[in-house]
Amino acid sequence: MGMTMTQKILAAHAGLDVVCAGQLINAKLDVVLGNDITTPVAVNEFRKAGFNKVFDKDRVAIVLDHFVPNKDIKAAEQSKTCREFACEHCVSHFYDVGKMGIEHALLPEQGVVCAGDCIIGADSHTCTYGALGAFSTGVGSTDMAAGMATGMSWFKVPSAIKFNLTGKLPKNCSGKDVILTIIGKIGVDGALYKSMEFCGEGVGNLSMDDRFCICNMAIEAGAKNGIFPVDEYTMEYMRGRTEREPVIYEADEDAEYEQVIDINLCEITPTVSCPHLPENTKNADELSDIKIDQVVIGSCTNGRMEDMETAYRVLKGKKVADGVRCIIIPATMQIYRECIEKGYVTAFIDAGAVVSTPTCGPCLGGYMGILAKGEKCIATTNRNFVGRMGHVESEVYLASPATAAASALKGYIVAYKED
Repeated sequence: MGMTMTQKILAAHAGLDVVCAGQLINAKLDVVLGNDITTPVAVNEFRKAGFNKVFDKDRVAIVLDHFVPNKDIKAAEQSKTCREFACEHCVSHFYDVGKMGIEHALLPEQGVVCAGDCIIGADSHTCTYGALGAFSTGVGSTDMAAGMATGMSWFKVPSAIKFNLTGKLPKNCSGKDVILTIIGKIGVDGALYKSMEFCGEGVGNLSMDDRFCICNMAIEAGAKNGIFPVDEYTMEYMRGRTEREPVIYEADEDAEYEQVIDINLCEITPTVSCPHLPENTKNADELSDIKIDQVVIGSCTNGRMEDMETAYRVLKGKKVADGVRCIIIPATMQIYRECIEKGYVTAFIDAGAVVSTPTCGPCLGGYMGILAKGEKCIATTNRNFVGRMGHVESEVYLASPATAAASALKGYIVAYKED
């Protein structure tokens, strides 16, 4: 029996010719990632275990993004721990204020991750890098500590679901609408510990930013990872970003999948995930009676340049509705700078929005947009659990940048329709 893309990557990193679903393996790691919340815990475990050096200073990445610039004393202490550890071990890929960005947008942008890699990160949305044809998955801080010290991690090889993509997205839809549609179809445990493998002629009609977004939310369907094949768009994205040679893996024709799901991109509509689970999806047009208090456009899911361009296109020359707080957060300093140079930031401010330095901030209820009791927010973030963005009696609706920006202008949830 043949292997899937994910199984081939894992087999190569385990030094095996073949692996099968359910098999336990020990695999070499190309990158180990942590952030300002998870790294301090990993550092503590690293030291408790008696480790005194990282396996490769060029293969460890630490990104301060959740509470940075620091929001309080505890956040400052956590960041200090990260800074001291990075300095002690000469960690090459350490990103602090002025250089940092939201980790899952930053690492691909900076060429830290590459096609064919095996990557772990102490953050559940590490699955983002599957957009580059890599195996990447979230782990706990203890596994991060072991990975930093040994360059190895154990895995149970996942089975896979194949998503056959055809057609082309409507103009007012994006990768966010695709993944919300899929999660609405299969549920938050529909791909539990499985690999979500996307293929088909429709892949070529998705931008890299669409693919990053889709893989980012694979975890919201319970998946171990999400992954796209490497094509000319992938290669063009990586060109000039990394000095490492991409390794391309393709699924065998006789690869075994637990399920094959066909997705016609032409049929995707502006989709919103309602409280309090990502699977609770509805067409945006069904929610026009939902009055909102806040809009957040950003996060590791939708803070990339295409997302900023969409927000600009919708908001330019218009005004955010009275009573609505619109918060826009470019995902990296490079994206932030480009927004300034292109005049997007001025347009956002003129529309009545605020623009933040790159940070996860409100996505996890950290800062930069906490919700009070009874408030409703439409956000381009990835989770809408109870209390995710503030008070347990607040509500978060997940949507694409186009839907979120259009809703900011209306004051109610609406789909974007071009003038």
